[in-house]
Amino acid sequence: MMPAIEWLKSIGISTHMTLATFLRLVLIAYGQHQDVTMDVKYTDVDYRVFNDAARHVYDGDSPYQRHTYRYSPLLAYLMLPNIMWSPNIGKLLFVIFDIFAGYLIYCILRSDGLTKESTARFCACAWLHNPLVMNVSTRGSAESVIVALVLLTIHLYQQKVFILTGLVYGLAIHMKIYPIIFCLTLYIPLTNMTGVRSLFDLNTARLRLVTSTVLSLTILTYLFYDLYGWEFLDSTYLYHITRKDSRHNFSVYFYLLYLTVEYEDVGLNIVTFLPQAILLILLTYRFNNIYDVNFCLFCQTLVFVTFNKVVTAQYFLWYFSLLPLILPSLNFSKKDVLLGGLLWGFAQGSWLLPAYLLEFKGNNTFLFIWLEGLAFFCANVGILAKIIRRHREVSSMIEEQCNVQKLD
Repeated sequence: MMPAIEWLKSIGISTHMTLATFLRLVLIAYGQHQDVTMDVKYTDVDYRVFNDAARHVYDGDSPYQRHTYRYSPLLAYLMLPNIMWSPNIGKLLFVIFDIFAGYLIYCILRSDGLTKESTARFCACAWLHNPLVMNVSTRGSAESVIVALVLLTIHLYQQKVFILTGLVYGLAIHMKIYPIIFCLTLYIPLTNMTGVRSLFDLNTARLRLVTSTVLSLTILTYLFYDLYGWEFLDSTYLYHITRKDSRHNFSVYFYLLYLTVEYEDVGLNIVTFLPQAILLILLTYRFNNIYDVNFCLFCQTLVFVTFNKVVTAQYFLWYFSLLPLILPSLNFSKKDVLLGGLLWGFAQGSWLLPAYLLEFKGNNTFLFIWLEGLAFFCANVGILAKIIRRHREVSSMIEEQCNVQKLD
């Protein structure tokens, strides 16, 4: 184990990116073979939805004529080369965003002034060579696009280029609405004031960030509303607030939503949303220091996904991409990292059997899926609690060292 880690640390980031790209190209080629020869297809069903939406755009129609297309029109535009040239170009684009995300992880860690170059490379490898990440992007999921945009937002924020940060952040919210939960986390640290009054301190950095974010999001929303009307707003934004998924769902609310799928209950939406909202606000309040931004973003993303009404495997990439940004500062032992990974992997993997029996065998395994979802929920909460506890211990140690230096 140790020689392998040292070997990974010794290789340059460009070599890692080249190797990661090659592995993804192999998986795309294998996916073509599996799609043709096996009953269980490798390509994600959403990729076919993207293709159909792109075909409608190519024909001069709305992408929302594809009735299950619930994304920004920009994604359909990105898939136009699939229609014009080859159906695999979209996967190649997602791989490019995937590799770019790994490079951004490396850049963010290198720019913090604390992480060694070899450690930054190793953390980038946690994304570049992650089997789940490779599987998701090569199957044709577009999550690598939003992941890259969020990481680019963090990188620009770290560089204090707040106008560009806001423009990219607005684009990220447009592409997938969940990054809006980061708005206070990015806004609050940009002041020297404390308390409630600090929220109203409109300095240059805050004005640039807020103005550019609102401008970016407003222009994109207006442009596509003008082109596609209410259908765009409903499919891109509103649908994801009221969405229910009664089949493939890791959510702790899965069985409740399955039993009430025929009912439209506002109270149910509030009950499922309230714990999520409270925790997100508490995390923002607790970790509002400029040095805690990356940590807070990770915790918020993990909480948002874990407590969400709908949880699919693609959502895991949202917090997987932020985990390498905080691991170096936590100083976990290799044993802790291994045990945490095994716990998460086993809890997630055990869900797959009843889900497979439901989808491909037609067995009624809804109750078992929910029970496995409960176990997965507990595993995520336990891991998050350990990470927060470790972060507080490290922060306390640093504060004590600073106080000793002041006394000297």
